[in-house]
Amino acid sequence: MSEIKVNNIQSLSGTNGPEISGTVEMNSTGAMSLPRGDTTYRGGRGRGLFGGGRASDGSLMNNIEYITISTTGDSKDFGDLTVARRRVTAASSSTRGLFAGGYSPDKDEIDYVTISATGNAFDFGNLVAGTRTMGGLSDGVRGLFGSGSIGPGFGVYQDRIDKVTIASKGNASNFGNLTYARDGASGASSPTIGVFVSGYDNDASPKRLNLIDFVIIATEGNAADFGDLTVNRGPNGNGNTTRGVFAGGYAPTGSPGAVDTIDYITYASKGDAIDFGNLTRAFGSFGAASNSIRAVWCGGYGQPANYYANLEYVTIATLGNAASFGDLTSARANGAACSDSHGGLG
Repeated sequence: MSEIKVNNIQSLSGTNGPEISGTVEMNSTGAMSLPRGDTTYRGGRGRGLFGGGRASDGSLMNNIEYITISTTGDSKDFGDLTVARRRVTAASSSTRGLFAGGYSPDKDEIDYVTISATGNAFDFGNLVAGTRTMGGLSDGVRGLFGSGSIGPGFGVYQDRIDKVTIASKGNASNFGNLTYARDGASGASSPTIGVFVSGYDNDASPKRLNLIDFVIIATEGNAADFGDLTVNRGPNGNGNTTRGVFAGGYAPTGSPGAVDTIDYITYASKGDAIDFGNLTRAFGSFGAASNSIRAVWCGGYGQPANYYANLEYVTIATLGNAASFGDLTSARANGAACSDSHGGLG
């Protein structure tokens, strides 16, 4: 079977960062594949997992729940993490989900599950250091965890990016550094590009950041500037192969508290985020999962002081407001989410 190779169909370059490019292979049937990442096309189907967090009574949670992203409805029990924690992050391939870091105290554990098989998580390895509130992303081969904080109080803000090979158990190693040390960045990816968005710096003004950094996932190195969010806040992100979507978060000054804003970026074009729509309510500190069609946000914390169990979704290709998807089995905030069909998987 002959193949037609079309080089650099997607290019995003600048003088201050790495060049973004890709190669697509097309066989005689017209099927396309990407040279990097998990090339299993999911066709809009897939399973989303939500793990860890903090319950409304303040207790730490270890349970993992799952949904079928293509079908609205309530989540179901999947299993448990090896240790209860909040401020955990996640990354995944089409077969394996990783849950990394967390609090309290700062955790360095990385757990893994097989996404298609319900059951408890297993030990995968350890982060470079025990860290809470990192952002996670992947191209299906490599998982990256960036930003976070270490230590008591607000802690020491981190600019480091850790990397793992998702198919191979073992400890994380250094990938590079973000443009700015911060706590609580959110991650999203295409099959080649990873973005770390926003974050928190208690010494900055405003404290909530609007930064969007990007890396080439296959190439170790430091992040470069991509653009800015429409509003300074701490959203949670996900998306498909072409578009990253970032929702919710908290206002720069802490008042009025949570916001309902949804922004999006197009990975192939560096620049500022654009308004997408709004969540059904203002909240943050939730998990985010996606397939090629839908982005889903789960749980979270809003104003007044409420923990939420609700699931909301948007159709990634269509600008507009979020709609109800269903509910988690219980309310939680500061959990993490991943899926077997997100934008980094092609």
